[in-house]
Amino acid sequence: MYVAKKLTKQYQIIEQLPKITDQSGKMRVEKSQIIELPKIVDRCGKMSVEQCQIIELPKINDHRGNLTFIENNKHIPFELKRVYYLYDVPGGAERAGHAHKALHQVLVAMSGSFDVVIDNGYERTKYHLNRAYYGLYISPMVWREIENFSSGSVCMALASHFYDESDYYRNYEDFIKAIGE
Repeated sequence: MYVAKKLTKQYQIIEQLPKITDQSGKMRVEKSQIIELPKIVDRCGKMSVEQCQIIELPKINDHRGNLTFIENNKHIPFELKRVYYLYDVPGGAERAGHAHKALHQVLVAMSGSFDVVIDNGYERTKYHLNRAYYGLYISPMVWREIENFSSGSVCMALASHFYDESDYYRNYEDFIKAIGE
């Protein structure tokens, strides 16, 4: 199905964090994206998968190992209420397969890699996540499926709300009906 889109202004602000060095000059902070996300809708007023996007998280390089941190409303476009992670996912298994009514989410591949397929009922987009300093922001009313897990992968989810079963669409047909209303 072809859907013409009316996109409102969408932009990202790139903030250069100050450089931090130790005595040997080995440690530094790289740039971080701070995202301001206006509501983007198609001509029918539905959420667009274009609002979902990769967020580059701050990364401190150090010869002893790298460090990435995440702060509320600064590195992610919502207040963090819950963190959970998926691990020991068997090869070939799929996770997620749901949408949220109100919850905003960022998924991060803490280890290994996996694919995230997002779908607003009109279009589907696939993202491959494989770096701990990149997160995929997923807005409400977007269906998500996580697949193609590599061996030993860990998927961390940052969520804007506490767990609430009534916020889920677990059946794709129910999700499609909801976006059509």
